[in-house]
Amino acid sequence: MRAVSRTYLPLRELNWHVMLAIFAVLFASNFFYKHLEQVATGGNHPLLASILEELSGIIAALLLFPFIYWVAIRFPLLSATWQRNLPIHLLTVCFVSFLSTNLMWVQRLVLFPTFGLGHYNYGYIPVRYLMEFAKHFVFYWFGVGLIYLFHEVRFAREREIQQAKLEASLAEAQAQNLRLQLEPHFLFNTLNAISAAVYEDPQKADKMICGLSEMLRRLLSKNPSLEIPLSTELELLDLYANVMKARLEHRFKLQLQVDDSAKQALVPQLLLQPLIENAIRHGINPHTFQIDISLSACLEQGRVHLIVRDSGPGFRVQQNSTTGVGLHNTRERLAGLYGEEGSFTLGNAPDGGAIVQISLPFRVEPAFQ
Repeated sequence: MRAVSRTYLPLRELNWHVMLAIFAVLFASNFFYKHLEQVATGGNHPLLASILEELSGIIAALLLFPFIYWVAIRFPLLSATWQRNLPIHLLTVCFVSFLSTNLMWVQRLVLFPTFGLGHYNYGYIPVRYLMEFAKHFVFYWFGVGLIYLFHEVRFAREREIQQAKLEASLAEAQAQNLRLQLEPHFLFNTLNAISAAVYEDPQKADKMICGLSEMLRRLLSKNPSLEIPLSTELELLDLYANVMKARLEHRFKLQLQVDDSAKQALVPQLLLQPLIENAIRHGINPHTFQIDISLSACLEQGRVHLIVRDSGPGFRVQQNSTTGVGLHNTRERLAGLYGEEGSFTLGNAPDGGAIVQISLPFRVEPAFQ
């Protein structure tokens, strides 16, 4: 699997609505902490003064955030070069603290007189720089940590999406390969049947060749998608059944009982043909030598149920695990396309004959939605 590119988002691609919301929450939490501290200690610090002080701090942080973000992604600490990048971050936090302190100082010198609070006394500046640095140092590493956490979550999500796409593409490729295996298998078997009829009845063989060519034309003209509507699958099955009727004549009978509600359901392409072919080969009634096959399809509780049944001797005990190419291929395709959502069971009907039951989740093409 190709590795997920660990490319950090550039600053312009950040969701700034979310960023502004985060800074607003920080402002509110800092303000309430400062104000409640005054209330708890019985101080008489004006409410407006607390608002302006915390507002100036958040504005300074918001103005410096782009620079902090650029340093974080340009000199990542979660990389093999973290030892070389760490001194850059240490210099950055010192520089950011110095700028932030000055930005807050200038803002308060302007805002306090503007709102009638008089001259703002920031105290002894050298000590103020050290005091603010202690707070900025903690906030800097906390902020950088959140930036890396955000990207690690994003990288993990991208890996999950890529893994899901890879698994889906592998399953699709496997299902497509199985479908392609069915086509020559069906073609060889049909040509063998035609070959047997050539010397017995040339007119019958000619009719079978026409039916086979029409079916191949339909298969080749269709989009080679993994799933097609059941109605289209039934059209292909009808062409195959006509070829077999030309070969077997009155000995072969196929009865269809398909609910209209199920015809729009998507099913794997060439799902029914190998089931009918298997029933023709193994479902001959040992007493009448007739081949009576029934196919039913219905929609119940959001699932499509397909049942193919013949009047032959049924499956042998060991045959469920040693079925031929057609049934084995069908089982594998269903497992690849639907996983646990699909079911494929073989068995013998209580009153005789083999029965194949398929259950699929009901899905339709967008045009039907």
